[in-house]
Parts: sequence; C-alpha cells; structure tokens
Amino acid sequence: MLADRYLDRVKFDSYEDFKSNYKVKVPEDFNFGFDIVDVYAKESPDKKALVWCNDYGEEKIFTFGDIKKYSNKIANFLVRTGIKKGDTVMLLLKQHYEYWLAAVALHKIGAILIPGSFLLTKKDIAYRNNAAKVKMIIAAAEKYIIEQIESAMPESPSVTAKALVRANGVDGSEKREGWLDFAGEYAKESDVFERNKTDLKTGDIMLTYFTSGTTGMPKMVAHDYSYPLGHITTAKYWQQVHDETLLLNPADSGWAKFGWSKIYGQWIAGAAIMSYDWDKFIPDKLLRIIEKYRVTMFCGTPTHYRFMIQEDLSKYDFSSLEHAGTAGEPLNPEVFNKFFEATGLKIREGFGMTETSVFLGNFEWGEPIPGSTGRPAPLYDMDLINDEGKSCADGDEGEMIIKNLDKYHPVGLMAGYYQNGEIIKDCFEGGIYRPGDMAWRDTRGYYWFVGRKDDMIKCSGYRIGPFEVESAVIEHPAVLECAITGAPDPIRGQVVKATVVLVKDAKEKGYEASESLIKEIQNHVKKTTAPYKYPRIIEFVEELPKTLGGAKIKRKEIREKS
Repeated sequence: MLADRYLDRVKFDSYEDFKSNYKVKVPEDFNFGFDIVDVYAKESPDKKALVWCNDYGEEKIFTFGDIKKYSNKIANFLVRTGIKKGDTVMLLLKQHYEYWLAAVALHKIGAILIPGSFLLTKKDIAYRNNAAKVKMIIAAAEKYIIEQIESAMPESPSVTAKALVRANGVDGSEKREGWLDFAGEYAKESDVFERNKTDLKTGDIMLTYFTSGTTGMPKMVAHDYSYPLGHITTAKYWQQVHDETLLLNPADSGWAKFGWSKIYGQWIAGAAIMSYDWDKFIPDKLLRIIEKYRVTMFCGTPTHYRFMIQEDLSKYDFSSLEHAGTAGEPLNPEVFNKFFEATGLKIREGFGMTETSVFLGNFEWGEPIPGSTGRPAPLYDMDLINDEGKSCADGDEGEMIIKNLDKYHPVGLMAGYYQNGEIIKDCFEGGIYRPGDMAWRDTRGYYWFVGRKDDMIKCSGYRIGPFEVESAVIEHPAVLECAITGAPDPIRGQVVKATVVLVKDAKEKGYEASESLIKEIQNHVKKTTAPYKYPRIIEFVEELPKTLGGAKIKRKEIREKS
C-alpha cells in the first residue's frame, strides 16, 4: 500500500478523529503513472493489479510490473503518433483491460484523458471532439462504436488519428481504412519511457470528464494531477480496501464512477481491480463472477442492486465478500434491507459527483444507516443552507454546499470547468461550490438526501423531495424501479407523479398495470409516508430514461413529457 506515503496519518480512532486529523500530502510534481504504478512495479513487481474476464471465457491477469511495461510501450506509440503533453485523447473502451494501460500511458505523457461511454452517438462524439479539441480516439473494435465515430469525423477537424482495440469477440487487428491497429503498433515500441514533468503549479490537467447531462448539455469537468490522491478517502476509508482486496465495480470506463472505484484510490491503497467486460448487464452473470473470482468488495449503483435482488440470492456464494458499497444515486432502504437479509452485508452508501471525490459517506466508524448518505468526508467543509443563504439547523432541509474554497481547495475537487482551452472557476464564486442537491442533517451529523434542487415538487404549498416517495413506492412488491417527478396541476400547482417499472415476474405474483394496482400503490405510499406525498398520477413503463452509464434517472425528460 502506497497510501501511507501521502497521508500524515493512516489510522484513526473514530470518525471525529478522522474528520479533524486526516491530511493528504500532495507533491507538486505528483503523477499517478510514475509515482504509483511505477513505484509498485519497482518495489512489488508481481503484485496483482488487474484481473480481467469477459463473456467469451477469456481471462487476463496483470501485475504492476505488467502495467508499467505496457503503459510505457503505449506512451511511446502515442508520442510517435504525435500525441504530446496537453493534447486530448478520448478512450471508448468499455471495460477492456487496455483502458487501464492507455490511461496510465496518457498520464505519463501529460496528455489529457477523456473517458467516453461506448453508448455515445455520432452527435455526442462530435460534440466532445469539438468541445475538447480531441486529437486522437482509441476505441473498441465494435460495429456500433466504429460507426458512430466514423460518422462524426466530418464534423471533427481536430481528430488526426484513430486506433482500434480488440473488443469482445472482435479482433482489433483487422485492417480498417483510416484506423491504426492499437495492439500491433504498441507491441513494436520500447518498454522504457522517461518521466515527463507534470506540475500542479502550472495547472496541468490530467483528465476531463463530460458530465452526464441530466439537466442540459454535458459540461467538461477538469481534474488536475492531484485528483487520484483525493480518492484515497474514497477507497481506503469508504470502500475499506486493503492490500488483499479484489474490488468489482460494474461501471463502464466512460464514467467518473470508474475513476472513483476502478483505478486511482484503489491502486494507491493496494487493492486489485476485477474487471468483468460484459456485452450486456445480466445480474445472474455478475453474481457468478463475484462467486467465481472470490471478489472481496463489490461497489455498484442502486440500479445494479435493484436488479440483483430480483434474483434468488440464496443460490450464490457470497462468503468472500467483506464489504459492499454504492453511489451514483441514493440507495432506497428497501434495497439495503433485502441485500442485507441475503448476504449479511450492510451496503455503505457514498455520495459525490463527477466534480468531486466522495464527500459524504458511511465510513468505517459506525454502522451504515439505511437511507442515509453518511457523514462529510474530511477533505470537504460541508454545510446546508436555506433560501436566505444561512446555515440550516439539524432536521431542516437545505441545499448542500462545499464552503471556504477561497481558503482551501480540497484534493479531489475539480480544478474547474474546461472551456475553450481555459479553466473556468466561476463555479466557486464566494468560496462556495453548490452541487445542486437538497438534504437534511440529523443530530448525529448524518446527511439524508432529499433530491436534486431542480427535482423538488411544490404541491399545495408543500415542498416534496422525490427520494422519500420513491423509496416508499419501491417497497411495494410489484415495483422494480420508480421515478418521482412533479406534473402540472391547475389547482395545486404541481402534483406528484410516479413513473413505475414493474418487477420482471409481476404477472406471476398477481400484479399487472391497472387501475387497481394504481390504487394499491397509492394506499401503500399513504401508509408509508406522509399522506400528502402520495402520487396522484402513476404511469407504468417498460424502462426509465437514464444517463448513458445507466446510473442516474433522467427526471427532466420525464417532467418534459408530463
């Protein structure tokens, strides 16, 4: 574990001790590729870093010695192709093992990494290419991905090179006009790469995430080279990984959850990553991977857990699992309780954004509380404010903020939004960052998520947060997923609307979309939470609209159709 080299202290006696005394040491020339990967390769070259498998029976295991060797080869190939410090390269690689190798290579060069989802369309890709001045795209050799990229090229003048990576069931070395054979090209290169200087003082950017675009066009979130160190908190103290951990997170490499759970903090804290490179998310297959590879830590979105608990969990061996975690959206208590009944594990919820590392979490001190996002991480000065901008008392709803940024910029918080080659910092005006989420805090300091500020519903003078109502609806045995939104009403201003996906065996359980089921769900909610919060409108759908990564529900899209 290298985490102890970047912390003043590693062990803490209590959450209060952790909150008061946790400090990260950030060298001005820190580079994840050289200072983490290559240090492990020197000191523990045979230490396991990555276990990869797919649905075709293929498996590969990489040590840190391997990661150093291949990342150096890729770095030399990219430099030969014309990539230099400050250039932007987009990776659309799903969960292929060469994502890790290419990402580390880009960090060593000092190029800006842009992770991209394999579900991006031609429009999405062209937008990203132009907004970030992408110079090169490295993509999995899958028909859909290739078609979208090639159709975006006439509108992408900055892109000068494209490379194909072998994908599941597809040989990336097949010749395709206008594309480089990624593996074939880097195989020719030296496995020695001299250190490039990256500097926090000069504002060098390590990677740029595009936000999920739930409320508008995606923004470019820029993180500097200190970003991986911010995720020590995420990995070591929230996910509780250690030198013997094998962590599985199903996130696609295009999303910040991948950076949260599948590379930076985990490797710094000594864990190995399990990558299951599936073609399609099938809960039974995922559960079999946990069982087969003896995964010790699983961290998925609430969506993953909602589908997993629909399986007969008694069929699976969970004896290797030490911890379970979730982030992406708040976790409904019903899902927490069912998973606990089946596995004996209490899911530790964490909360944060593309712009941050974990800033709320159920850390190792104290039992996780169903429905609570936990307590503030020590790197962030958190508060709740009311409409007048004053701090809220315990028990009162307010807007979450990160404050005092004019005095201290937390490690893991974005450098700013990237625009026209500049870092825009006006999101930190007045020393405050406003994520846009509503919550309340109990007397123990635990935060309870209410909903996005934009998603709050005002009905007959009451302000209703969607999460509490969603949690009540999802407790009904017929419901798999639910999104609560406000629908216009001439008398009340807005009424609560529930958009519901039924469980896959609803008919076998005696349920079907009908007026009688609507009444049953409404009565259930009236008994579970305050009666005025019940959904006056219920619509049954096959699936909910979600962001490309599948982690977040696009409530704005539902509202616009109401």
